[in-house]
Amino acid sequence: MLKKSQTKVIFPIITFGLLKEYLVSEKAEFIDSEVKKAYHNAIFFMQNFIGHKLHTGGKYYDAYPIRNLPRYGVLIVNGKSFELTEIFKENAKELVNWLPETIKQHIDKKIGLIPTLGNNHERLQIAIDKSEFQRFIEANITLNPSNFEVFSFSIIKIHLEKFACKIYRDTRTSAHDKGVDLSTNFGVVYQIKKLQLFNLKAAEEIFSEIKLNFDSERMNDGKVVLIIDAISTDVRNYLINMKIQSISKNEILSICNQFLEVEDRMKVLRVIYDEYRREYESQI
Repeated sequence: MLKKSQTKVIFPIITFGLLKEYLVSEKAEFIDSEVKKAYHNAIFFMQNFIGHKLHTGGKYYDAYPIRNLPRYGVLIVNGKSFELTEIFKENAKELVNWLPETIKQHIDKKIGLIPTLGNNHERLQIAIDKSEFQRFIEANITLNPSNFEVFSFSIIKIHLEKFACKIYRDTRTSAHDKGVDLSTNFGVVYQIKKLQLFNLKAAEEIFSEIKLNFDSERMNDGKVVLIIDAISTDVRNYLINMKIQSISKNEILSICNQFLEVEDRMKVLRVIYDEYRREYESQI
């Protein structure tokens, strides 16, 4: 369940809520409204437990107890009601003690220190020292594909603002589309891939994919840019010949290192937090 929780932890929190209710009331059978109530109570508990609202629960749908939770062996459907399975009832106490910390560890691993960036004082503590700020970016930008996309966008956004250019993030980190990730008000589009391109075969595959996703006019005008983790010189040159520009992680970090003002560094951290909040903040 946790592995499949992309932007918000839902089913483990519903399970925790139902098991907690079972231990308190010895009630093992629930109607839909009771499942929803137990879920909301569990969300509030978890948010207090982990100290923030990111990645903790999304909108409730009546399909959850009908299809999703039975699929995980948590509930069985009895007409219009739902009953905890025997294995979950037998292990309810252990699971209620185990789940909160396990969910917290999952969220911490996924988004790390991002929740702290919502606090202006915490952002200042990181941004006030240029070296500390750079270390924070370098330590977090490649932790996972989500970080690579959000951090790259945030750095480029603040950089382009100096030239009165605007950039927009069109996707979400859990999306499986292969098209535009970032667009601009000057016609250039960016595609972000947390990949390392060191051989021409891989480059040819990427180029073929890009050709499917972007019109020939934009490509011929050189307005498609690939943001990549790492890229070799021969692969970069191959893409340039195909009129595809590329920006590596090291180049992103070099741009980041040019933010000399504390205000700019704080803006980067604020954009990072805002992008994560847009996707991960609980909405119930």
